[in-house]
Amino acid sequence: MSDDSLPRVSGIILAGGASRRMGRDKAFIEFEGAPLIARVIERMQTLSAEIILVANDTDVYARFGLRVVNDVVPGKGSLGGIFSGLQAAREPYALAVACDMPFLNPALLRYLISLASHFDVVIPRAQDPSGKTPRSSRGHKPAGDKAPRRADQPIAKESNLHPMHAVYSKNCLPAIEARLRANDLRVIGFHDAVRVRVVETDEIDRFDPQHLSFFNANTPEDLAAASSLGHVVK
Repeated sequence: MSDDSLPRVSGIILAGGASRRMGRDKAFIEFEGAPLIARVIERMQTLSAEIILVANDTDVYARFGLRVVNDVVPGKGSLGGIFSGLQAAREPYALAVACDMPFLNPALLRYLISLASHFDVVIPRAQDPSGKTPRSSRGHKPAGDKAPRRADQPIAKESNLHPMHAVYSKNCLPAIEARLRANDLRVIGFHDAVRVRVVETDEIDRFDPQHLSFFNANTPEDLAAASSLGHVVK
């Protein structure tokens, strides 16, 4: 990490998803001449004391020369991935992002890190730049034996929060573990047990007025849109 005035953070890149909507492993899709995850790694390396890849296939990701960890508790989605990376982190804070975010903004990430020492979670609030509707508004139902969600338990997308673009303290580990044990896999479900700093839109706009930092390439259509933006967003 180049800026000694910032808290030291581990970088966590979540790469354990099934990529069902993309139809192939999105982490290795070519984007501007390199695998998409390589672009994410490049941006994270400027900010992190170490980088941890959370992935199910350790051998596939070994090519990047980074530490790769498996899910501590398999099948627990993004919350389980954050828990696994945070538990493995050597630093007291960890910056967690997804592997499919081509337009990460180092200046915005640096701002999130600058706030971390006073909170357990630093998380941005901004509308999805793709304009997608939150899953629960499309009739989302819990899968498998996941605990059913009550009406007073919002998911991150309903609140315009971005938990896969956030900083976490190791103080979060007990609260996250409790949610995993309860099978409440909402990625913000543990927030009421820790100190949370929400970074609001006016703060984000200083660094990324288009909010493209939060763009996820989940589908072939998303990838095409990202490619069209690539010449103007570096």
